Amino acid sequence: MKKLFKIMAPVLVLVGGIVIVQVLVAAKPEPEKNEDETRLVSLYVDEVKSEMVTVSVKTQGEVRPKTEIDLIPQVSGRIVAMSESFSEGAEFLPDTMLLKIDDTDYRFAVIRAEAAVAGAQTQLERELATAEIKKDEWASGRQDQKPTQFALNLTQVAQAEAMLRSARADLNKARLDLERTEIRLPFRGRVRDRNVGIGQYVAAGTTMGRVFSIDRVEVRLPLTDTQLVELNLPLGYMSNDMVEAPVVNFKTALGEREFHWQGEIVRIDAAIDKETRLIYATAEVVDPYGLGATDGMPMAVGMFVAAEIEGVSEQSAFVMPRLALRGQDKVYVINADNRLEIRTVTVLSTSEARVLVTSGVAPGDRVVTSTLPNAVDGMEVEAISSQKRG
Repeated sequence: MKKLFKIMAPVLVLVGGIVIVQVLVAAKPEPEKNEDETRLVSLYVDEVKSEMVTVSVKTQGEVRPKTEIDLIPQVSGRIVAMSESFSEGAEFLPDTMLLKIDDTDYRFAVIRAEAAVAGAQTQLERELATAEIKKDEWASGRQDQKPTQFALNLTQVAQAEAMLRSARADLNKARLDLERTEIRLPFRGRVRDRNVGIGQYVAAGTTMGRVFSIDRVEVRLPLTDTQLVELNLPLGYMSNDMVEAPVVNFKTALGEREFHWQGEIVRIDAAIDKETRLIYATAEVVDPYGLGATDGMPMAVGMFVAAEIEGVSEQSAFVMPRLALRGQDKVYVINADNRLEIRTVTVLSTSEARVLVTSGVAPGDRVVTSTLPNAVDGMEVEAISSQKRG
């Protein structure tokens, strides 16, 4: 028995241990099951507002003179004098003599023409006196016959009058040619090019240089059809009053400084460019080298400038932050059920800060301004006002 007990004791201890472990495991309480709730995407939103806005558009163009001409003489001769104002880049005033052509031959022509006028005047007076004599002769001796115009010397008088008119016309032409030996212009301007010098012979019709007026300059501004609609201006627009004309703000950078000028839209082309499909508006700046200059810097011909055209009339639009616009015409709106709606809008104008639309949203709508890579229409989200940002 003792030998059997020694054999069975370890077995009983092992079996008892197993039973105790099983009892403890069975008595252990089951762990609580925690179900994780789905975490919603938090998005910043801004409210859509309705405003009356004046839209402006941005474009660019090159400054060019309103008036630019080739300087061409109407008479021939040798250049005997030249003004300092007739130098490349120089400024000249109205009626300033820029060039003088040798007028000796033209003064002689005036003298000959004056002599011809005197001779024609004398001939006319002679024919008039003869006509009076013949009239008296016919009245006293030949009353039975009706005299002809030639018999009364009236034909000769008419011829003498015509010759006098011709001589006077030649005199006026000679005096005009004499005046044309001095080259003057009726506007204030600048010299772009000069092709002649003192002592050079020039023929009538020869180009001596090129000049332009500085009273006004123009800038041709390309516009898309969308920009034209934004400005609320029609094709073929013409400004009748500079006060009511759309204002244009110009700027350009020279070195490290930025200069600004102001002008007005004076007209819009009545046709669309067939190659570029753009519409061109023409802006003018008055006295760009004088009162229109900024800090002494003129809006010079040939300068490339950026332009912002201000609208002339207010329009109703829905305003939202620029961040709300997705792509060309999409916005994300969070509805009353905190569900995401992807909407298509009609964009009126955009800037760095905001976007103006005319349809697709309503005042009070909450538009998403956060980045949302995988937007799904109808997904549930959490809206956070942008005023709480930061």
